[in-house]
Amino acid sequence: MRRPYIPPQGPRQEPQRKHKINDEITAADLRVVDAQGAPLGVMPRREALRIALEREADLVEIAPQANPPVCKIIDYGKFIYEQTKRDKQQKKQQTQTTLKEVRFKAGTDTHDFDFKTRHAREFLEEGHKVKATVMFKGREILHKELGEVLLQRFIDALVEVSKVDQPMRMEGRFLGVMLAPDIKKPVKKKEPKPKTDEAAPKAAAPTEEAQPEAEQQSVQE
Repeated sequence: MRRPYIPPQGPRQEPQRKHKINDEITAADLRVVDAQGAPLGVMPRREALRIALEREADLVEIAPQANPPVCKIIDYGKFIYEQTKRDKQQKKQQTQTTLKEVRFKAGTDTHDFDFKTRHAREFLEEGHKVKATVMFKGREILHKELGEVLLQRFIDALVEVSKVDQPMRMEGRFLGVMLAPDIKKPVKKKEPKPKTDEAAPKAAAPTEEAQPEAEQQSVQE
């Protein structure tokens, strides 16, 4: 048999606020700012409450650790809304960084190297760290310099978008290096100035040889 629903006794408790407001503020003197952040000066708590009442707003303690504590005269509901909106915007702008890994073999060919390096570039441009490792099999471990050369090629290929976060080091049969994003702004090339049209060359004066011919023609006419 189901038990009958019994409503909770007493008033419902409101969630605890993060800030003291109005009469909850106990400091004798306060440094007060208005809703736009403009300073109103240091004043007694009673005077600050009076100004808040006149402006039909709340006195909100925003920096209790300061000496004297800093309070803001603002509508508390609006204050919480703006703070929540600001926190959401900051979380949205934060990039979640994860560690990506690409693996090579000691004898990785050029095609496979280029393919994996392109993927590593995409990871770095997205803001992720990349760990590149070279795996040695059997007696390949005797030729670690091959892995060092390969990883150095990898570092050089991504130097425009990364920096070495952890240098090369051996971990068992793996030689690894870690890169972190370091996207640099491309240098803008200066565009060449357009060449101005040079003045058309003036008509050359008739030479001494041409002048007699012109005079001769006029005489004959």
